[in-house]
Amino acid sequence: MAAPTMAAPSSTTPATAPARVRTTFVEVSLALQTLAIFFQAVTAGLLLSTSYGETVHGVGARVMYGASMLYVLAAVLAWRPGGGSPRPILYATGFLVLASVQVVLGIAHAAAWHVPLGVLMFGLSTVALGHAVFTRLLRRAAGGSGATPAS
Repeated sequence: MAAPTMAAPSSTTPATAPARVRTTFVEVSLALQTLAIFFQAVTAGLLLSTSYGETVHGVGARVMYGASMLYVLAAVLAWRPGGGSPRPILYATGFLVLASVQVVLGIAHAAAWHVPLGVLMFGLSTVALGHAVFTRLLRRAAGGSGATPAS
């Protein structure tokens, strides 16, 4: 009789294992990109009000551009070796194009285009991050709610 009670906890262990939440490289790169763009909004205010704002905003622009390239790398790695969908590569590449346009507009001091594009980029990056996290959580919940797998 002791054997069946010992087997019951081990059969519930696999059912609780999928509930653990893991952050992916794509999510980390998206979060970094989103934070870098938010930092750019803060430094845009510094640009208008301090003498060192231009320097900080320029450094932030390089970080944001690097984060956009990291997002492309993460999307490619999630697709090819990871077996994921190629769709995030299109999003990441499109965002890198927007970042390139943003850099050109910033260098040209075209604030009438630079500022609204920055707002759009922040919104798109936030939506992409939210979508990635929400999709992962939905998949995790769907995988964890089924019957326990046979071992």
